[in-house]
Amino acid sequence: MRIEFLLWFAGAMATFLGAATASRTYIATNSILVLVLSLALYCVGNLIMVRLMREGGMGLAISVSAVTQLLLINVIAYFVFDERLAPSQMVGAGLGLIAMMLLLFPIGQR
Repeated sequence: MRIEFLLWFAGAMATFLGAATASRTYIATNSILVLVLSLALYCVGNLIMVRLMREGGMGLAISVSAVTQLLLINVIAYFVFDERLAPSQMVGAGLGLIAMMLLLFPIGQR
């Protein structure tokens, strides 16, 4: 993968994580400004994803983005909002990590 793709991907992840955190904050505070911030961040993140899909393909970009968000937002939920996953949910997150590794480092490339 090119460094430019990885930088854009990091920007998209930061944007989506900020949006998800703002969404959770909205639930706690009921502030319409936080909701607007969350929606704006989701829009920006999706615009970045369009560029990533163009460069890396839709399947790879969306799949890796979804799993990365799954893992990182759970870290934020644990440390910031004191939320916990059930053991079966942790297994699911672990399987998502394995799936992402298989997507990023395929064994038999065409």
